[in-house]
Amino acid sequence: MIEVKDLTVRYGGVMSLDGMDLLFERGVCGLIGPNGAGKTTFFNVLSGFVRPASGTVTAFGEDLLRMAHFRRARWGVRRTFQTEQAISALTVYDNVAMINSKLRGSARRADILESIEFVGGGVTPWVKVGSLTAGQRRLVEVARAAAGKPRLILLDEPAAGLPDEETEHLTGVIKSLPAQTGALTILVDHDMSLVSAVCETTAVLDFGKLIASGPTAQVLRDEHVMRAYLGTAEV
Repeated sequence: MIEVKDLTVRYGGVMSLDGMDLLFERGVCGLIGPNGAGKTTFFNVLSGFVRPASGTVTAFGEDLLRMAHFRRARWGVRRTFQTEQAISALTVYDNVAMINSKLRGSARRADILESIEFVGGGVTPWVKVGSLTAGQRRLVEVARAAAGKPRLILLDEPAAGLPDEETEHLTGVIKSLPAQTGALTILVDHDMSLVSAVCETTAVLDFGKLIASGPTAQVLRDEHVMRAYLGTAEV
């Protein structure tokens, strides 16, 4: 569970997050909104890259904002980014092994191999990442997020630019993340088909304000959401 209260982030005179109150409880949760709505800023707050002007974030009963950013990975925060982060010159195994894990020795090795097997898609441990397709490289990043006993997985537009068949495979992987890892997963994406397929609940940001939150199907039919984000008020 993650509970956010009165979260505010300012960049100069720009209010990137404006008094955000939000509760994500289980499974895969969606966070959507137009470009510049504050979605990546929210992920940056959870990751420790941005310090908010005010507000609290309680994650599984702990004050996440009091945790140093470098401790959050050990605690269990995992994240993918809009821009590719996999290192082409290293093997898949070595890319996944870069995560900050509490596991050691044979248990850590088994966990890394299990995470790679979990994402599938033809991704194998000992090939260089540079030889993989774009979709497979995304899977490597998801495998890294799934390794090391995560508590919170943040996926920032993981399906961006992927063809339909690779998006379909990724959809199944994301949907299975909570069962595989036990982690609460938050997905940011502009692909509403993906959000609808994997997210039990969805929250919507617009100009830093939360305008809707609840069951995904209900949220996507909300008049304010359709007007602000989907561009229509028709149901």
